Amino acid sequence: MPQIKSAIKRVKTNATANKRNAAELSKLRTAVRKFNEAVENDAKDVLDLEVKAARALDKAASKGLISKNKANRDKSRLSKKAANK
Repeated sequence: MPQIKSAIKRVKTNATANKRNAAELSKLRTAVRKFNEAVENDAKDVLDLEVKAARALDKAASKGLISKNKANRDKSRLSKKAANK
């Protein structure tokens, strides 16, 4: 453990940020997984789930969890899947 007061604070803030980032990434993965399952099962709400997944990708990119380019690439792949089904 660190001895310096500012380093102790950084450990706490890093732990908090780590929990928050893990939760946001989990939400992102869940949204994308639900979309993929809907596409495989030919569900009716594919377009709605595509919008939710794209929104989750945009939020993750704006928070710095994933890069903007990865978000755009993944959204493109989502829309291609939705268009093919």
